[in-house]
Amino acid sequence: MRFNKIHQNLLGYHKHLLIIIIGFAVLVRIIAALYLGDQVVELPGTFDQISYNTLALRVLDGHGFTFDKPWWPITDAGEPTAHWSYLYTIYLVIVYAIFGPNPLAARLIQAISVGTAQTFLAYIIANRVFNKTIGLAAAGVTAAYLYFIYYTGTLMTEPFYITALMASLYLAILITSNIQNTKKHHSNKKFYGFAVALGISLGVAVLLRQLFILFIPFLYLWIFYATRKYPGRYTRNTILISGFIILAMILPITVYNYLRFGQFVLLNTNAGYALFWANHPIHGTSFIPILPSGTYQALIPSELIGLDEAALDKALLNRGLIFIFDDPVRYIMLSISRIPAYFKFWPSGESSVISNLTRVASFGIFFPFMLYGLVRSFTFRRYESIDNLLSAPTFLLYIFIIVYTGIHLLSWALIRYRLPLDAVLLIFAGLALVDISNHIFSYLSRTRRLESVPGKN
Repeated sequence: MRFNKIHQNLLGYHKHLLIIIIGFAVLVRIIAALYLGDQVVELPGTFDQISYNTLALRVLDGHGFTFDKPWWPITDAGEPTAHWSYLYTIYLVIVYAIFGPNPLAARLIQAISVGTAQTFLAYIIANRVFNKTIGLAAAGVTAAYLYFIYYTGTLMTEPFYITALMASLYLAILITSNIQNTKKHHSNKKFYGFAVALGISLGVAVLLRQLFILFIPFLYLWIFYATRKYPGRYTRNTILISGFIILAMILPITVYNYLRFGQFVLLNTNAGYALFWANHPIHGTSFIPILPSGTYQALIPSELIGLDEAALDKALLNRGLIFIFDDPVRYIMLSISRIPAYFKFWPSGESSVISNLTRVASFGIFFPFMLYGLVRSFTFRRYESIDNLLSAPTFLLYIFIIVYTGIHLLSWALIRYRLPLDAVLLIFAGLALVDISNHIFSYLSRTRRLESVPGKN
């Protein structure tokens, strides 16, 4: 099935439509930011914004990265913390330094910048992977996705993290495409710019959420495989330059952490806590996404209480690994049980009205289209061989979906942690919407032709 009908009708207006879609995305996110207002209170799935706001105010007042009272996860008052993203905290510090301790200013900046960038990235990724019409559809569903509208206004890492992640995927696809189309004597100057941009986007994503570093080797492997038949210096330079930039962005924080804790901490102190709590025997073989208040701290062994945040994170990481290796069968069953928690799209009596509404009106509506688009993407283009499929931009998106899902099913699965996956799946939802629309238009067109034939009803 071709996409000619809708594609031809929209092609001449796609720039105007894209501007309208981006304008809509920014407008609804500004409205959400205004609704959230200038106060920072706990809303469903947004407790982290209280921590970031409090931490930014402490840094601004000269107390450094500390809290004035015992804080999550189990950090004493005045003690150093590296549990939270330094980069996002610094963003809030800069905004507060310029506009005063005004959370609304930070929300509005995110609404405008992320609303524009994330919607545009959905368009250009879908355009490069599929076509402009599907790009418009992907931009449209991204602009209207209620989860993104809700979280873009929160003082959390999600908005910038998802944007940096999407930028990284696009740049990897762009770099690979340019290498594949490089002529023998083509200048390689533009590849340095792409490599720098890729390094910065990857570095920003890692600084906002350190688990993204687990995906980077897979991204590099895909670039290497997809370009292995072309001049090797372009691929080599791209990986070396971008990799060096990532290390250069991480190193200052690692040094800073060592000076504060007296031991190696790459970026943040949260991996150990997550692995320990997510695989604790309290779950049995059925994962409990949110345990009752106070339970997480109560699970920490008494002999570990008193360790600083970094030492405790490492100790809990070791305990978490022991849970896994002592009973690998339970770990496998527990990981499988995380699937419903990760892909939950139905309302729940345990959730608030806001949570149920947001979940059903976003993932609940678009999940079928995401699945349809994923299946349809395998037949959208005809690949001459398996090698061509593995080298196609679509395959990088498949890799991300599989790897990112695997990371969370093997550790800690919450709906909020799935949002970066949603951003990529919405590209396939755009494909589904265009494909379904094309089938409908084709059916209506055939019906009209039959009705116009004398003697046909």
